[in-house]
Amino acid sequence: QVQLVESGGGLVQAGGSLRLSCAGSGRTFSGYAMGWFRQAPGKERELVAAIRWSGDRTIYADSVKGRFTISRDNAKITLYLQMNSLKPADTAVYYCAAGSGLFVLGPTVRSVDYWGKGTLVTVSS
Repeated sequence: QVQLVESGGGLVQAGGSLRLSCAGSGRTFSGYAMGWFRQAPGKERELVAAIRWSGDRTIYADSVKGRFTISRDNAKITLYLQMNSLKPADTAVYYCAAGSGLFVLGPTVRSVDYWGKGTLVTVSS
């Protein structure tokens, strides 16, 4: 059974930092791009950042560029998201995702093959 399990969410004040982790199991995810999406109340799920299997290419939403950094450790099958200078607008449930077509077809929800259950990030003002 393929699983993606997120951790590291929580409550933080504006300007603070959090590091999200996503542990994969059930398959190697070899060749799979991985990414983080988020969904705020009443809004659609949107891409935050994505990274290719090799780690040589990344994509970021304009709203997080310069503040968030995505990385992965393929040996540990773990994905990370370092979030700095957090803003109240970053409040959302953050989902880990894996998709072989994330960079080929485009980094949208339709390109995701596997989802985690999400972790809540709340940024207070």
